[in-house]
Amino acid sequence: MSLTLTGQDRPELQKAIQEIVDSGFAGVQLRVNDERGEWVGSAGVNRLGESAKPATDGRFRIGSTTKTFTATVVLLLVAEGRFGLDSPVDDHLPRFGLDRRITVRMLLQHTSGLFNHTGEYDDDGTVTPGIPWQGQEYVDRQFHTYEPEELVRLSLSKPAKFEPGADWSYSNTNYVLAKLLIEEVTGRSLAEETERLILRPLGLSGTVVPGDSPEIPEPHAHGYYRYENAGEWKVVDVTRFNVSWISAAGDMISTTEDLHTFFSALNSGKLVPAPLLAEMRTPHPKLGYGLGVFVEETDGGGTVLHHNGGFFGWAALMYSTPDGSRTLTASLTTGDADLDFAATAAAFQKAQKALVQEVFGARAGSAGAAEGAE
Repeated sequence: MSLTLTGQDRPELQKAIQEIVDSGFAGVQLRVNDERGEWVGSAGVNRLGESAKPATDGRFRIGSTTKTFTATVVLLLVAEGRFGLDSPVDDHLPRFGLDRRITVRMLLQHTSGLFNHTGEYDDDGTVTPGIPWQGQEYVDRQFHTYEPEELVRLSLSKPAKFEPGADWSYSNTNYVLAKLLIEEVTGRSLAEETERLILRPLGLSGTVVPGDSPEIPEPHAHGYYRYENAGEWKVVDVTRFNVSWISAAGDMISTTEDLHTFFSALNSGKLVPAPLLAEMRTPHPKLGYGLGVFVEETDGGGTVLHHNGGFFGWAALMYSTPDGSRTLTASLTTGDADLDFAATAAAFQKAQKALVQEVFGARAGSAGAAEGAE
């Protein structure tokens, strides 16, 4: 049983999360596990207009941190011999008419070239829209259900960004296809397979694969989305939200404790067989993305593994050393601060770097802007 430390024992961590709140976030909960034991703390408010702090065992939406779970399920099915890592996805999902060169590995590593159904940001600053993901149109669809096939077909209606395997580009559609692949091969839902392969073996009782349900189990903080419509700024509570628009690329709900348990077990070799874990942690040279996880060299010469996530109202951090002995897991909720999308992203990245610096002793996390659900 690990030693649990208090804010007085680690004042630098309490100070770091308070600074995040001061930068414009509504609330933060943080869990650090290292050689000094376990530290948990929170800052800010659970809900706007109230004074209670976020619960340190609260559930939260983890955004693209979901991708690490989805990739782990895929790799465990590879270990079971259900399909090969370099098998054509079209072998199992022929109904989409995918390019035969697109492999399972390419889905997990974002090298398929498929258009991102949540929209593409080009190097010249232009945006090619996908599904509605901001503003009033996004809010109006707060409880709308998107079918995974619908998201894939939208992606396939757009030109591919590049030939399969020729480059790297973050596309949520890759992980929607990974979900459909899992379900096609096993005959069970992704939620059932995640339960069988990860949640039950690790005892992750606070983690949920919600599907199209907008609910989030108690206890939880509230997340908010601030946006402009017809010249007027509005703030809407996006705690209850049907996140089928992001599907297996970012729909999961978890806790800081469950994320710690999962990522520590994964990196210490307790989940995925060693050869496949090595594949998972072999980074593409562009932004250092492996198979569902970022692999980053720190300024101090060490390595940090991570996959953060976020969309309006919510952000999650998940970091570990390669042996799983030191982890940082956190939830951030946005409130009604006067921040636009770019300012929120910048504040998130600054907060992320400060925490990583504090816990791992060297700067990391520069890839964080690519890790959100958008």
